[in-house]
Amino acid sequence: MIEFKISNKEKKMSFKVLQIGLVALAVSLSCVHADDVTDTVDDAMAAYKSGDFGKASEDLSYALDLMKQKRGDSLKAFLPEPLSGWSAEEAKSQTVGAAMFGGGTTLTRQYKKGDAAISIEIVTDSPLMQSMSAMIANPMFAASDGGEMIRINREKGILKYSKEDKSGEIIFLAGNKFMITVKGHGGAERDDLLGYAKAIDVEKLKSLQ
Repeated sequence: MIEFKISNKEKKMSFKVLQIGLVALAVSLSCVHADDVTDTVDDAMAAYKSGDFGKASEDLSYALDLMKQKRGDSLKAFLPEPLSGWSAEEAKSQTVGAAMFGGGTTLTRQYKKGDAAISIEIVTDSPLMQSMSAMIANPMFAASDGGEMIRINREKGILKYSKEDKSGEIIFLAGNKFMITVKGHGGAERDDLLGYAKAIDVEKLKSLQ
C-alpha cells in the first residue's frame, strides 16, 4: 500500500487557505440579514474554531453554492420577455456543485407561438466556458453541420438552422462569463431565433461581476 504523507507546512497552508475563505465570506456577508447562507457560514466558522476542518470546508463549499444559486435567481431578469405574438413560461434557475461537470448555474425560459417553440439557456460559473469560447471562434467548427458564423450584439456566435425542419439553434457568449443558447423547433423561423438572441441585454450581462 502506498502512503501519502502531508507535511506540517502543507497542513498549515491548507488551514490558512480555509481561514482566508471563511474570513472573506464573513466580510462579504457582514451587511446581509441572517439567512441560509449566513447561517451556513456561521456553522463553518464554528467548525473551524473547534478544529473540525473537514466540516468547515464542507460548509464553506455549500455556502458558496448557495450564493451562486441566489445569484442565479437574480439573473432570471436577463431572460427576455416574449416577442409579439409569443407567450412564455416562468424563468428557471438551477445551480449544481463542482462535483457535477465542474459546477455552474443555468438559467432557462421556454417560449411558445402555436406549434413553434423556442428555449433560451444562459450558463455561467462553468469551467466549460473556456473550451466553448475556443470552439465558437473556430470557423471550421461553425461550418460543421451547415452552421454559419454570426454576430449577436457584436458578440461572435454560431447559427445552425434547417429550413426543412423549421428548427435550429444559436450559440454565443457574453464576454467570457456567460454562454447563451437559443433553440427553436416546431415551426420556429430563423428570424425568430435571431430576434430572441438579440433581445438579450449582452452588454449588461458582460458588465456583471
